[in-house]
Amino acid sequence: MSSSGSRSDSWRGDAALALRRQEAADPSRPTLTTSAMIASLAAEGQATRPAPFGHALAEIAATRPEIIGMTADLSKYTDLHVFAAAHPDRFYQMGMAEQLLMLAAAGMAHEGFVPFVTTYAVFASRRTYDFVSQAIVEEGLNVKICCALPGLTTGYGPSHQATDDLAIFRAMPDLTVVDPCDALDTEQATRAIAAHDGPVYMRLLRGNVPLVLDAYDYSFELGRAKLLRGGGDVLIIASGFMTMRALEAAEALAADGVDVAVLHSPTIKPLDAETILREAGRGGRLVVVAENHSVIGGLGEAVAALLMSSGVHPTFRQIALPDAFLDAGALPTLHDRYGISAKAVAARIRAWLG
Repeated sequence: MSSSGSRSDSWRGDAALALRRQEAADPSRPTLTTSAMIASLAAEGQATRPAPFGHALAEIAATRPEIIGMTADLSKYTDLHVFAAAHPDRFYQMGMAEQLLMLAAAGMAHEGFVPFVTTYAVFASRRTYDFVSQAIVEEGLNVKICCALPGLTTGYGPSHQATDDLAIFRAMPDLTVVDPCDALDTEQATRAIAAHDGPVYMRLLRGNVPLVLDAYDYSFELGRAKLLRGGGDVLIIASGFMTMRALEAAEALAADGVDVAVLHSPTIKPLDAETILREAGRGGRLVVVAENHSVIGGLGEAVAALLMSSGVHPTFRQIALPDAFLDAGALPTLHDRYGISAKAVAARIRAWLG
């Protein structure tokens, strides 16, 4: 997965621990494979697009010479290698030094460049927080921090599962936070944040990314939530790939006669208060927030606080990752275990409806 020995060792350590636990619990079960731990989020036969972030950024940069790409040993694994191939004179490989990466990006921004910085979400949120805060965001610099492996999108355990990145970055003043759903959303969000003047943190889905929202006449707008489908029984407010899961669950629930609306909220900060309050305020619906993040500090708590402070009081539930360090293992297994697969989402909503 990585050209970095230390990171590979870290992954192997988490994975090996999970395998030993699995074998001890049930020696007859086959061990999990590495390929399952990095499985695509796309269902079998689902349409995908390769490296949507990398291709979009390379295209934008063709007419914007101030855009540069910077990474900490992870260009291939954040799709920045596409940009590097198209614009090699504007690509900076900083090595395994994420704090240096952020400081260098700040310096480049001070000189009038627009750095797009990539690493893994755990490294940006945990390892470089102070550098992002003081060198980039407090200065209001035009740096875009775009990070792969958000939430539970790798099976390699807590060292690489960024289950708290939204909570960490939501707390930072003046930082825009974006969580796209699919390839189309990622492409359009990349263009939008390139046009936005100011620091941004954006979650990335990498590699062959599912294509979902093209079927819903969707277009990304920074700071805006979009209603993808209506429904009179349940409203699911979701971000990231959980919007895809919400749409899949809505289809499954429709077969049971349950009418589910899905509101996609790709901008976590600033939140689209107007749209969320309008939709959640329509009486008689269960309101569910679904996110690929800890139940603490993410979209769910942001929406709950908005509703309470605005005097809107629907029946409210959260679908999110638990407040815990999660297991390593195969992604499909983990998504079922922690309740963020489409099947698990549909089952939770059925139970809540009684």
